[in-house]
Amino acid sequence: MNTLQSTRVAAIEAIDSLMEKDPRIAMVFADSVKVFRAAELVKKYPDRCFDVGIAEQNAVTVAAGMASSGLKPIVATYAGFLTMRACEQIRTFVAYPRLPVIFLGANGGIAGGEREGVTHQFIEDLGIARTLPSMSVVSPADAYETHQAVLNAAKQDGPVYIRIGSGRDPVFFEQPYSFEWGKAHIVLEQNPEDVVIFATGGFLLHRCWQAIERLNTEGFRVSLLNIHTLKPLDADTVGKFLKRAGAAVTVEDHTVIGGLGSAIAEAASEQFPVPLIRLGLQDTFAESGEAEALLDAYGMGVPDICDAVKKVLQRKG
Repeated sequence: MNTLQSTRVAAIEAIDSLMEKDPRIAMVFADSVKVFRAAELVKKYPDRCFDVGIAEQNAVTVAAGMASSGLKPIVATYAGFLTMRACEQIRTFVAYPRLPVIFLGANGGIAGGEREGVTHQFIEDLGIARTLPSMSVVSPADAYETHQAVLNAAKQDGPVYIRIGSGRDPVFFEQPYSFEWGKAHIVLEQNPEDVVIFATGGFLLHRCWQAIERLNTEGFRVSLLNIHTLKPLDADTVGKFLKRAGAAVTVEDHTVIGGLGSAIAEAASEQFPVPLIRLGLQDTFAESGEAEALLDAYGMGVPDICDAVKKVLQRKG
């Protein structure tokens, strides 16, 4: 069993360090203080933490007002309630004027919905956020990467959407590495490789690593890239690996429409078209259940990743 840490707690710890240094940082919750384990933060900064209740649209407009007045607000609630219920407010009052608002969306993907069920499994959030002009989109792999993503997001000029997990998220990076905003992280490079895998999210990076270990025993050479920043996408690094490998697989806990798979497909079509297989939710909603079992059930298991590598190699010829 992988070691688990909370990406929610990691995000709040990063925000705490930011608030200590910058009095402009403020928090806006939508009945989500408990969701983010942020009670101590609210006690520490009672004049800079605001809970507007179950009113996500109001939370976004409050944050927009703060940002237009010189503050640097962070809105924290469930991923889908931000990107769907408050999409118009994010678009019109934050993205359009390019205000420096950070959005933290919890329960991204089907792996995050085992307690609350299908209404809290958010598989569309990355695609929605990617379509908004001026919006940066980050999908950290684990608690360490979430902490770094929040710190880096505070340095950006415009709005940022950060997808985080359920609070029981597997640790992938046992040793800290240099997190670079907008840069793909090369987890494993086998030069030359037969196929390159692009993945996002801790559950799936673990599975990709296990799949590559199996594939290595069969003589396949596969590189693995962690795409923590979907927008701006590191098109140079992605293009380099696509050209060299000549075939690719994407793996994401998200619908394959609009998320990582779409981002890589767009980059490939513009730079170096290659055979590509996208693993994720195949235009379907998922049932609720335990995270690992759900990922297996919907085609994101280790055998599925191995099969995808072999199939895309056949297309490559």
